[in-house]
Amino acid sequence: MLSLSKEQQASLGLELATKRQEHSDLDAAIDTLSRSHLADRMLIQRLKKRKLALKDRIAQLENLLLPDIIA
Repeated sequence: MLSLSKEQQASLGLELATKRQEHSDLDAAIDTLSRSHLADRMLIQRLKKRKLALKDRIAQLENLLLPDIIA
């Protein structure tokens, strides 16, 4: 188990919150662009790829900050 200092936990927590907000913003942008029917499909695909990368990073950060609890 990786032991994190309070400063590291705070930094990772801030990054996690930022990534979650960015993921949410991208989700809204993708939805809006998809509904407009005027959006470039390549742009939407790039946004979806970025959103997926953010989801992966969010999972990594959550694993660092919230260790598995064995019941």
